Amino acid sequence: MAKHAPDLALLAAPLDPDASTPLYRQLYDAIRKAILIGRFAPGARLPSTRALADELSLSRNTVALAFDQLFAEGYLEGRIGSGTYVSRALPDELLHAEPATHAGPTNEPAILPSAPATPSRALSQRGRETSELRVYSPYDLSHGIRPFVTGVPAVDAFPMETWTRVAGKAWHKLTAHDLSYGDPAGFWPLRKAIAERLREARAVRCDPEQVIVVGGTQQAIDVIAHTLINPGDTVCIEDPVYLGASAGLTKAGARLAPIPIDSEGLRVADARVLDTLPRLVFVAPSYQYPTGVTMSLARRLALLDWARRTGVWVIEDDYDCEFRYSGRPLASLQSLDEDRRVIYVGTFSKSLLPALRLGFVVAPPDLVDAFRSARAVSDRHVNTLEQAALADFIQEGHFDQHLRRMRTLYLERQEALLDIAQHLWAGLIEMQPGHAGLHVVGRLEPGCDAQHIARQAAAQGVTVIPLSAFASRPLSRDGLALGYAAYTPRDLRKAAARLTPILERAHLATD
Repeated sequence: MAKHAPDLALLAAPLDPDASTPLYRQLYDAIRKAILIGRFAPGARLPSTRALADELSLSRNTVALAFDQLFAEGYLEGRIGSGTYVSRALPDELLHAEPATHAGPTNEPAILPSAPATPSRALSQRGRETSELRVYSPYDLSHGIRPFVTGVPAVDAFPMETWTRVAGKAWHKLTAHDLSYGDPAGFWPLRKAIAERLREARAVRCDPEQVIVVGGTQQAIDVIAHTLINPGDTVCIEDPVYLGASAGLTKAGARLAPIPIDSEGLRVADARVLDTLPRLVFVAPSYQYPTGVTMSLARRLALLDWARRTGVWVIEDDYDCEFRYSGRPLASLQSLDEDRRVIYVGTFSKSLLPALRLGFVVAPPDLVDAFRSARAVSDRHVNTLEQAALADFIQEGHFDQHLRRMRTLYLERQEALLDIAQHLWAGLIEMQPGHAGLHVVGRLEPGCDAQHIARQAAAQGVTVIPLSAFASRPLSRDGLALGYAAYTPRDLRKAAARLTPILERAHLATD
């Protein structure tokens, strides 16, 4: 039976119509906090949007926007003909601090790896010499960017004229001091612009002092790893995983413990039973690469609870969070972190241009000085001219305008690829729409050799990446990661036509 409706007087803070934060976001924040601290219990029924709008003297649209975001992130659930309730997927034990315990293994089935993680196997699979690791990129870019390379934005759609104009004005404003050696943490106006935008778009809780500007995600991982990891330390990674992360962490001397991904994201219970307590956990909770899985709210809370009780640091890779095609962007894992264990990493390589080589780390306050020092002995600081241009590009609204255009363009290109797959690859590959990101995953029939398909495709001028290239253990069902963002529908059709006979031969070989 549903619990009684919560007392709305228990909202964490009064709503302020004169504040800079929109009212719907204030309401969202207040309800979310009330849920997380236990004031609104799992299963409690909320008033309708109309009733709540009347009670709080808000427009119904304001309440609906707040509810939509809470639904998208898993805090609320609807029941047909019954109403809106606080999600029951929020276990009470995750909402309140408990004494540390050693959790048992999970019973959830892994949808990707064919075997569960065990402490000995996880460490032996990745505890290798660096020379034995796979090459960081599983594809060769020496021939240029060709379909279906993943992780590449539509550089031809970048507003170069606007950027040139903004950059010219920004550079003229720089002083002689700005043109000397800069702050290792980055150009202050850019750090301020990043912090402001992250607070609004990703609910990240940070001040500009916590933002460290770096040369992309790869350098962010390098700075974090060489600051926090001693040779031989255990680090948990997702399995399959972004190979840039595994390579960077291994370079710093980490022993990697791959933890399986299932339909809810990282299997936190598997990480908790490792024989060795890890120093770090690397996750991409908003849209995991390469699987496209979004970590459930219950898993996020479980991961943060474990980090709080053990002192484990969590790296949150939010590399293409801006491109979400259904609903509003989800709040970051960092926004749930009350104990400041999450190190938030982002990049402009996907949202703008890879050539800019600009990214950032949002460091917990206790790590700011250490990361700043690590930057100082690395390459001192990122190009100040480009930082100044990007700061003004964001502040003048051009960045958000560009993202809106790109979301529309990328959704059109994803739909074009899905239409191609439906007509050319029916019965050969199973492909579902991606709710975010710059690529989709096509599942192959069991027994299909994805590595062989990739080699044959490369000979035909097409790049497809097997999911198994990212995994440490055999997959129960392999697939292909197919990027679409950088390619016109015509490019996609031509490449798909070359790939079709290869897929047909692979399918026949399984009969």
